[in-house]
Amino acid sequence: MELHLITSNVYYFQGSVNIGYVKFSEREGMLIDAGLEEQAMKKVLKILKSKELPLTHLFITHAHADHYGGAEYLQGQQKVYTIAPKFEAAILQEPMLEPLYLFHGVNPIPEWRNKFLEGKPIKVDVILEEAGEVKVGESRFQTVDLPGHSYHQIGVIVKDILFAADGYFGVEVLHKHGIPFIVDAKQTIESLEKIKKLPCIGAVPGHGSYEEDFHPTIEENIQVHHQIEKLLYSLVDQEKDGISIEQLVTLACTEKGITIRSVPSFMLFRTAVTAYLTKLIQEGRVELIVRSNQLVVASSSE
Repeated sequence: MELHLITSNVYYFQGSVNIGYVKFSEREGMLIDAGLEEQAMKKVLKILKSKELPLTHLFITHAHADHYGGAEYLQGQQKVYTIAPKFEAAILQEPMLEPLYLFHGVNPIPEWRNKFLEGKPIKVDVILEEAGEVKVGESRFQTVDLPGHSYHQIGVIVKDILFAADGYFGVEVLHKHGIPFIVDAKQTIESLEKIKKLPCIGAVPGHGSYEEDFHPTIEENIQVHHQIEKLLYSLVDQEKDGISIEQLVTLACTEKGITIRSVPSFMLFRTAVTAYLTKLIQEGRVELIVRSNQLVVASSSE
């Protein structure tokens, strides 16, 4: 976990999950996200203390455990004013909601409630109903809606630097995942197109490196999403009687060279695949039907 200065009083801690930091004044500073777990936050606090950088606020961009898992430890160590988007805040306060939705509402067994899917609950002081200007003490910063990867993910823009959370991924991370986790393919693409038009001088993804010229990375993200969508449509179109979503997940992951090693991992890929299918359904290209007591997805061109 290394602290990098981006521009005047704007930093980020680079790690497997990036954490932003803004020094608003000698007395006020804000973290943007909190990492996966206690150990990450301990490192962050140690570095901030060594550099005499203040910490008074925490902004959580979205309620995935790798972005808020360290917040419970932080809140236990000191008073920190916590801000989060609506809906995401509900999950932050009741983290079992994430494994609950991944497993179709079934009460998740302990094996499905690991630290990657369920962080510890935290207190949220302010719930953002919509993106826009946010005031912290005498300072202000902008927020922007970036849904798609999560339901109401919000990015932060401060001093013309965008903290995009998982609105996009660094190129290496993007290709490592094979099929990135999303909950809405249409919104994911729309958010990427929105990021391209933002008046920023640089951007930090949730996973990857800060870039001044981040537009090629955004384009790469868009291309990957379109390629996955094309792959899924092709796999569906080849099956005249339709294909179950589970079979489609298996074929798509095999095609992408992905080896699924756990039940939670399968459910993450299943959610992502279904998110792409939802876009295809909205466009009238595929449909969900029940055939022989089985839910299948079939091409609408039949």
